[in-house]
Amino acid sequence: MIEILQWTTLIVCAAAALSRVPTLVRKKNRSLFYVLALMTLAILLSINGPYLLIDGLLGGTNLANLLLRFIIFGAIYFLGIRIANGFGDQRGLRLIRGHAGSAILALISVALLVLFAFMDTGGSSAGMMAVYAKDERNRALVEYYGAAGRAYPAYVCLALLPAMLRAVRSTLPALLRISALLLAIGGIAVTLSLFFPAIPPALGYLTFIINYTAILCFVFGLALVWVAKVRAGRKTRDSTRRPVAHR
Repeated sequence: MIEILQWTTLIVCAAAALSRVPTLVRKKNRSLFYVLALMTLAILLSINGPYLLIDGLLGGTNLANLLLRFIIFGAIYFLGIRIANGFGDQRGLRLIRGHAGSAILALISVALLVLFAFMDTGGSSAGMMAVYAKDERNRALVEYYGAAGRAYPAYVCLALLPAMLRAVRSTLPALLRISALLLAIGGIAVTLSLFFPAIPPALGYLTFIINYTAILCFVFGLALVWVAKVRAGRKTRDSTRRPVAHR
């Protein structure tokens, strides 16, 4: 079931990214393509088979996991900016692009690098489970490393959440309100990832469901924003073409 969810999400995200290639060529809305492309790559690195292949090429020391973390940071950064600009969320934009957001990103990035350096990372495995199982020291470091990796995406989503909830209750067109709802659900799911260590091993599958729910909500939420923009553009063009009745 988990593999079906992973591959389905990968296909959906890759298809959405490929659909943006024509606009990328025309140099329009390039940020949306970058977000979708980074999300696709992140999902690919989350799947066991591709992860083992790529990490093997990098030396088999779980460098692919470190790469995955920074790809997620890039995706969530561009996603946050895209959403904030799309909904006119100046507060969220400041929290992401301003000094506070830059400082938090830098601190978390340094923490990730330091924790990774102190771990015995030999033994390639998706989710670094082989590293986790080695001893108590590695187990603690992997827990801290995972928490650091989840912290920045949660920060960006919390920065955007108030604006998304306001948009859901607003008088915006229905498509935009549905989009805001999906993006809010995605943001809440990402924030819930902070509590993954509290989930019992028997319910570990919930972490996959939460993660991939967030990704799908983001993809479909962004798609609806684009659809709403296209519809608005068509209505504007139709209104300008409509002949004015002579009195």
